Amino acid sequence: MTELADRHVWFVYDGQCPLCLMGATHFRIKQAAGTLHLLDAREHPNHPLMDEINARGINLDEGMVIKLEQVLYHGVDALHIMALLGTRSGWFNRINTALFKSKRLSALLYPSFRGARNLMLKLKGVRKINNLYQA
Repeated sequence: MTELADRHVWFVYDGQCPLCLMGATHFRIKQAAGTLHLLDAREHPNHPLMDEINARGINLDEGMVIKLEQVLYHGVDALHIMALLGTRSGWFNRINTALFKSKRLSALLYPSFRGARNLMLKLKGVRKINNLYQA
């Protein structure tokens, strides 16, 4: 395991999604968790982490990704990891921790959040990321 100070946490999100963008803007991790890196999947489709996500068959239209150490967490698991790594500073982090600290509650709530994301993108006229189907 790497030293805590040397750990990197990657948050891969959809920059066109208002919920995802809010998460990327307000999410803060505990200092002990490491350094947080944000990656907008739409702006950086050729990033090496996107290649890794695609190679593992992870559909970003079904949820965001958190990479911690060498593990990719997707969708509901990513939200749960965010809750565990997040600070309690700021309204977003407090709400995120309260809602997604429990795996069971995360699993119950996640479909509603994914549905809200899809509805917001549709209302904005934004197409899906389709990361697994790009040439």
